[in-house]
Amino acid sequence: MTATAQFPREVDRRGAFVRQASRFRDWVSADGSTGYPATPGRYHLYVSYACPWASRVVIVRKLKRLEDVIGMTVVDPIRDERGWRFTAADPDPHEGFRFLAEAYAATDPSFEGRVTVPVLWDTETRRIVNNESADIMRMLESAFDAWGDPSVDLYPADLRAEIDALNARIYETVNDGVYRAGFATTQEAYEEAVDALFATLDELDARLATRRYLCGDRITEADWRLFVTLVRFDAVYVGHFKCNLRRIADYPHLSGYLRDLYQQPGIAETVRFDHIKRHYYGTHPQINPTGIVPRGPLLDLDAPHDRARLGG
Repeated sequence: MTATAQFPREVDRRGAFVRQASRFRDWVSADGSTGYPATPGRYHLYVSYACPWASRVVIVRKLKRLEDVIGMTVVDPIRDERGWRFTAADPDPHEGFRFLAEAYAATDPSFEGRVTVPVLWDTETRRIVNNESADIMRMLESAFDAWGDPSVDLYPADLRAEIDALNARIYETVNDGVYRAGFATTQEAYEEAVDALFATLDELDARLATRRYLCGDRITEADWRLFVTLVRFDAVYVGHFKCNLRRIADYPHLSGYLRDLYQQPGIAETVRFDHIKRHYYGTHPQINPTGIVPRGPLLDLDAPHDRARLGG
């Protein structure tokens, strides 16, 4: 039996979720050679605390100390048929948009895909520069060092090959894997996604038995790309997306690693469980038609961990 898809345009004939490609891929550079020079106050982020893709950009902005360099507006976690909307508490400060879809239409009137976050907006040309979170992370990591914290290097030259390989594996089976499980419309597609997801989590747990972070004793962008999925896992993906073979709390090394990252300075304030749970349980009617948000689970991410024994 084939169920109704949450996003019908992004499901293949097998009932597997196939995420749409990011539409806008222009680049901000330190020297301006790309046509978009890094300039304080010129660019603005539209994000959601609910979305893991947006959250990893929020984390890099925080770590690089770019809050006064790149503005940020947070959309409502409840998304209806009109998409992400701005709120009275956090309105769009530049164009007066009511919905993020208006930014997409202003940039490309022919755009017909799903409107997503994060979005990097150029206030000078009044268009979207980029809506791919991996790209935006890299731009924030390197293009704005003249105004941010250049000592924070999340993509060090000597680890780039290892980081790229980890990113590719984790994106395919974990970051996107939870969605492939949750948005699958056939048993076959669901089981394929879940099996790949937990095979990778098992591998990562074993990897973290002997190293504090994914690449050793340094935190890299690979860690933050994994973190945003792990921190949502027990609260949302276990129940809502049926990723319930194991919880992160059941993994001896992944669970301590998650607490270690969560307790890094400034990170806890980027994690808003009220936004996360309201979004997932309240905006996927094909999965949770009642819209009821569960009270649990109780999570203690401030509990001690022993990860420092591994260095770093």
